[in-house]
Order: sequence, then C-alpha cells, then structure tokens
Amino acid sequence: MAASEQPGWLTQAWEEFGQREVSGARHNDRILEFFRELGHESVRRDEVAWCAVFLGASLERSGVASTRSLMARSYVEWGVPLAAERFGAVVVLSRGRDTALGHVGFLVGWTETRLWLLGGNQANEVNVTAFNRARLVALRWPKRETGVSSPRSDDFFELSLAHVLEMEGGYTDDPHDPGGPTNKGITLATFAAWRGLKVTSERRDDLITGLRRISESEVTEIYRQRYWRPAGCSSLAPALAFMHFDAAVNHGVGTAIRILQEASGAAVDGEIGAETRGRIAAMPIIDLIRTYAEIRRRRYRSLPHFWRFGRGWLSRVEKTLEGAKTLPPLGQVSASKPNLSIEQRNGDASMSSQQPSSDVTPKWWGESMTVWGALIAAAASVLPAIAPIVGLDITADLVRQVGEEVLQVGQALTALVGTLMAIYGRTQAKRPLMRKAMSLKL
Repeated sequence: MAASEQPGWLTQAWEEFGQREVSGARHNDRILEFFRELGHESVRRDEVAWCAVFLGASLERSGVASTRSLMARSYVEWGVPLAAERFGAVVVLSRGRDTALGHVGFLVGWTETRLWLLGGNQANEVNVTAFNRARLVALRWPKRETGVSSPRSDDFFELSLAHVLEMEGGYTDDPHDPGGPTNKGITLATFAAWRGLKVTSERRDDLITGLRRISESEVTEIYRQRYWRPAGCSSLAPALAFMHFDAAVNHGVGTAIRILQEASGAAVDGEIGAETRGRIAAMPIIDLIRTYAEIRRRRYRSLPHFWRFGRGWLSRVEKTLEGAKTLPPLGQVSASKPNLSIEQRNGDASMSSQQPSSDVTPKWWGESMTVWGALIAAAASVLPAIAPIVGLDITADLVRQVGEEVLQVGQALTALVGTLMAIYGRTQAKRPLMRKAMSLKL
C-alpha cells in the first residue's frame, strides 16, 4: 500500500496512540476528553464504548465535522462512499449479527483479506489492529475537507531536492566511482534509462553530452518519479522524508526502504506496508532519523571505496540529519510515550506498549511468578543450611514442595477474589452483557 498523503484527522489520531482504559475505579481522562469534545459530558467512565468518539474527536480536531454520535454505525451514511481503499478513510465494520452494533476506525493498510485500522477501543486502547475484510460495512470519506490541514510531505519535495542537489554537486567522472559519469546526482545509466535508451559504445558520447546539458525540469522529474515516489516519501513525515529521500538517491530506493525498516524495528522486507507504518508512527521522529543516520554511517563504512569517499559520505549524513531536524515532524507521537511493538493476536496485527503507561495500575509484587520463584529458590538454598542450628531437619526438596503448595493456594485465593470482584463489578455496570468471540492460546 502506498499512501499519497497523511490527512489531518489521521495526524490527530496518531497523537493519541497508546492511550488505553484504566482498570478499576480510575479512568483515563484523555479518553473521557473525547466524549466531552463531542458533547457527551455525562459520560464519566472509560469503559463506555469509545471507538466512535475517538474517531469523531480526531476528525473535528482537524476541522472536519463528525456525526458526534457514540454509535459506530452512525458513519455508514457519513461523508461520501469510496469505491476503493484510501489511506485515512473511515471504515465501518460489523460486530456480530446485531445490525445496530459495529466498530469504526481509520484505514492505514489493507490486503485482499485484511483491513488494518488505527482506532480507539481496540483491545481497550488506541492502536493499529487487523480485521477480517468480510466485516466491512462501509468505506467513507469527508464530503468536504475544511479547517487547518497538516502540511504534506509532497510540499517539501522541492526543499528535499534542493538539499540532494547541493550534496551531489555538478558533473563528475571519477574512475573510483562505480556510478561512472554523473551530473547532479544522476548517473549515465539512470539518464539513459529515463530516456528509454541503453548505454552502448556508439551512443555513450552523445548520452554524456545530454547528461551534461540536462535541464532543471528533467532533473526534477527524474528525482520525483524514480526516487521520491518509489521510496514512499509522500506518506512520511517531512523530517523523515527528507532523510529517506537523500538515502534513496545515494543508496538506492530498495536499500533506503530496508534502512527505514531497520531503523523503525519493522521486519526488513523492502516494502513499506502496514507494519512498517505502524512502527514508524510509534517511534518519535527525532529518534527515528537519528537511528536512520547511524545505520547509513555503518553502511558507508562497510563499503570497499570508503577510503575514497568516506569523509564526504559521513559529512552528507550529518548535513542531512541537521536539515531534517528543521522540518515539521508530521504525525510524530509524543516523546513521552513508550516505543510500541506489533504483536500477532489471534492472527491480527495490533499495537501494544512495551512499558506500562503512567495511568495503568501497577501489578502487585505478590502476583509476580518471577518474584515467587526467586523466593522459593532462595529459601531452598538457605533454610537447609541454617535449620540444623535450631534442631530442624529441612531439605531443599521439602522447601520447594511447601513453597509450590503455598503458591498454588495463593493463586486460588487470588482467582476467587478476582471472580467475586468481577461479579460485583458486573452488577454495577450500566451496559448489558453481550456475546463476544474469544479464542484461547496455550
């Protein structure tokens, strides 16, 4: 999937990435703010279904009117229908056989069988999750995009190109350069391919003459069509697109995409898909471009002709990094949020935090199997040594057996208390129970 731009509402949605419900009596005020923004001030609990208000708040923060409804299916008739997938589109899904129920989110990836949605109330949090395409009810787009929109990376193409041309310089034909004759960063082979020709001994001199006289408009189109677009720069934050475009020119498009995937922690397969976009969105832009730059340095140092061009290459990376820092980090997640990883849950891709949010209630140490295991192991080592001093005969096996029995009793009591609390909580809930498909992993 290649996204041509990032809509303003999608930028707003990424800003809430990782927000999740708080278990117990406390509630996440960021989630409650979605309700307040859409006129539902009476909602005081983050357990109330909130996928629709998350989507609505994201739309309205970007200046696009929402349905302001709590119902996901209120978006079935909203906006205008789309005949095909579009990055950032509003997707309405079914939920069970009840036609009044549903789920809604923003489209960020798709295959023949799956739709990846950036949405709220997905496993009780804002994340990216894959859904079965068979559940698709509606694919919608705003009738009219109003308000202040975020800058698009395409708006920064000319600026990025100016940087590349400054780094590349004019015509060169260094015998140590495997690219051969090059002008403004465009090699003779690239120039010939652009004009639909092959470099032959009979045609070589004429092609070199044409390369030396290449027009600015032709240079611009070659970079746009052969590097900027194939590398997917249009769908990236301007700061990241600046770094990525320079790498695509100097390393090659395929290599640049692999560097981007390595820097973001995505699977390195040479294609910018839903997983790669999710990883990019979950990582602060400043951290991502710094990691990207370091990978580029490492690659340069591994090249056999680093001795000849190494100093210039490393200087180019530094200048590109400094230039990227001056551009808007479109779609950047707050640096205070943890990096996020993609997990496979029941065959679906979803985002989960690698570290707990400050709003999440921490786990009591007594619930930790690691802690109990350490305590039992320590007791098995210490008690047999000191027991004879007080006249007791205690073996390590006895300590482990007693410890495991105590742990089993504790787990049973914890489960009993949890069950009683769940039953009490259910009696206090205001929403009716509903059936939900579940699967068990062993």
